[in-house]
Amino acid sequence: MTDTLSPLHDEHVALGAALTSFAGWQMPLRYTSDLAEHTAVRTAAGLFDLSHMGEIEVSGAAAGAFLDRALVGNLSALRVLGARYTMIVQPDGGVIDDLVVYRTGQDVYLVVANASNHDVVLAELRERAATAGADVEVADRSAVTALVAVQGPHALAVVEALTGLAADPDGPTDVTPATLRYYACLPMRFDGAPVLVARTGYTGEDGFEFFVDTTAAPGLWRALLTAGAGHGIVPAGLSARDSLRLEAGMPLYGNELDRTTTPHDAGLGRVVKLDKVDADGAPLPFVGREALAARAHSAPARVLVGLQGLGRRAARHGYAVHASTQPDAAVVGTVTSGAPSPTLGHPVAMAYVTPEVSAEGTELAVDVRGRREPVRVVPLPFYRRPR
Repeated sequence: MTDTLSPLHDEHVALGAALTSFAGWQMPLRYTSDLAEHTAVRTAAGLFDLSHMGEIEVSGAAAGAFLDRALVGNLSALRVLGARYTMIVQPDGGVIDDLVVYRTGQDVYLVVANASNHDVVLAELRERAATAGADVEVADRSAVTALVAVQGPHALAVVEALTGLAADPDGPTDVTPATLRYYACLPMRFDGAPVLVARTGYTGEDGFEFFVDTTAAPGLWRALLTAGAGHGIVPAGLSARDSLRLEAGMPLYGNELDRTTTPHDAGLGRVVKLDKVDADGAPLPFVGREALAARAHSAPARVLVGLQGLGRRAARHGYAVHASTQPDAAVVGTVTSGAPSPTLGHPVAMAYVTPEVSAEGTELAVDVRGRREPVRVVPLPFYRRPR
């Protein structure tokens, strides 16, 4: 099957990007070097093409109530132009995907899914709407929507320097990018075209995302590079995005999250709203509720922890975690993500381990290509941006 090309494909080729196949898309892996792009986002700004993500619009008077039943979060309580991190799970509580949901209007929600799960999330939402008899429209907007993100400490300066960005005549008059709250969005215009500006991000830095029609995306991309020229902006690829999110302790579907994992397993039980109630005050029966309620009150079989490498060799996804560096030490877990940390100067990893070895400061070992490398359990995230 041929990969889908981003609406910014020609821009990436012109910039000399190394392209890779990812979730059925041809996307930029890097433009110059992973280290340079990672460092630019931590110290200045990086520009990312995220057009491979899935955008699904759920609308109708019953949209909020439907999403309350379809997802683990309480989406009907989300304020208009607010955003929320949530999940869609199986009846047994296993995670189908982690999502960001934006309430773009009183009865309109934008569900953003991971590229690899776009098709299944769309199908699940449609099936759950049909099963519940919900009077909602579930529309796939992915093919006509591009997503571009500016991340880094200079992100706001870049956005404020962006020529062509203007307030939406029908949008709020008391909010600007500078006053936009974290996990909120703002309808604006770019060269006259509608653009939804959000302040969320997946790097551990401040940043803005631009949801825009695919036809307007190349002009926006070039304008952001021009606006950021004096603020150190560089285009950044998927490789830097992965190392940045790892330092920030953010889960990646297929690594920290999958269908065998519940939100509680991943330390994300806070997104599961067991206190949701219906109009009569009775517990709301959302998909997965019974299984997640039981899991919330049971002892964990495994715990997601951060690991600091005490040597120079980095752990990687799938590597075994052992109780010590001794040859006969028992296997106590598995690495989900790992890499050298450009910001911290030592290897870092996330891993699922048994509860008895999950305490901060516990020294363990990871089998790195046949050699036991010492690691220490540390709190997540590994990196927090200066405030």
